[in-house]
Order: sequence, then structure tokens, then C-alpha cells
Amino acid sequence: MSKELSAQLTATDSIAAAPAWASTTGIVLAASGLVAVCAHIAIPLFFTPVPLSMAPFAVLLLGLLLRPRMASAALGAYLIEGAAGLPVFAPGALTGMAHLLGPTGGYLIAYPAAAALISYLWRRSGGSFTAALGSAAAGNLAILLCGALWFAALTHGSAQAVLSLAVVPFLAGDGLKIAAAAGLAIGYQRLRRFSR
Repeated sequence: MSKELSAQLTATDSIAAAPAWASTTGIVLAASGLVAVCAHIAIPLFFTPVPLSMAPFAVLLLGLLLRPRMASAALGAYLIEGAAGLPVFAPGALTGMAHLLGPTGGYLIAYPAAAALISYLWRRSGGSFTAALGSAAAGNLAILLCGALWFAALTHGSAQAVLSLAVVPFLAGDGLKIAAAAGLAIGYQRLRRFSR
């Protein structure tokens, strides 16, 4: 193959690859934007410094909709945006890195791994509604576990105090978020099948 033809093919290949790269970047940024919007749908609870937020719903949904690496990248981008001081975390007294190091830091730091876990489990389970529920529940459990461990380390509270402040108040709402994320993911999956 001549050098000119090789150079042409390389240039053409890079031009064709650019839209895929741009598309992936756009999806990651849009997904991190979705989490940011959902994080601002929050209700502060008077008895705990952890607000009731819709951000975990977005994490569950993105885990079900995106491939594992893309889901993790989107949530990683969200954390980087928040650490840089952008107003993407749930409203509160803390911003930037202080928010990541505060009482909700454990939940936030778990987001990328939880989204990747959800995506990995669902893609290997056949894609049914029950599988979506189980995958989302596993990811939500990971978020709650990391959040509770972080909260315990930060407050030096007893196991009972940590459970009553960082886990139990969120269980009912998390059940609804799991079901809603699973339902939306299955609906999106069916829509894609019919549109082909």
C-alpha cells in the first residue's frame, strides 16, 4: 500500500471515529447533567444531615440504560463537576470537595461503582423486569452500604444510630426509585425493539 493511500485511510478513519467519540462524550455529559438535575430534587430531613434526594434514582436508571464503562464515566464526571465547585450536588451548606467529604460523601463516592455494577448485572441477566429490579436493588444496596460506612466513620455513631440516620429513612423511597428505574429501562428497551 502506498504512503499516500495509507495517509488517506488514516485521515478518513480518524474523521469517522470523531463522531463516535463526540457522541460518547455527549452521552456522558448529558447523563451527569441528569444526575445533577435529580440531585436538586431533594427534601432535607430534620433528624439527619442526609437529604432525601432523587440522585440515586438517576444513578439506578443510568446503570440500566448505559454500558458499564459509560455509566461509571458519567457518574465519575458528575463527581468531578461537583468537586470542582459546580452546583451539581443536592443543595446544602457544603459545596465542592467539602460536600464530598461531608455526611453524604459515601453515597456520592459509591455512584460510579454502583452504576457500573447495575449495568454489568443487568446485561448478564437477560434484560427482564425482574432482572432490572434485582440489578437496581444491588446497586442501591451498594450506595446505602458505602453511605452508611462513611457516615459511621464521620460521626463515630453506633450501628443503631447509623442505621436510623443513614439507611432506614431512605428504604421506602429507594424501593420506589428501584421500581421506577426498572420500569423506565424496560419501557425504553421495548421502545427500541419496536423502532427497529
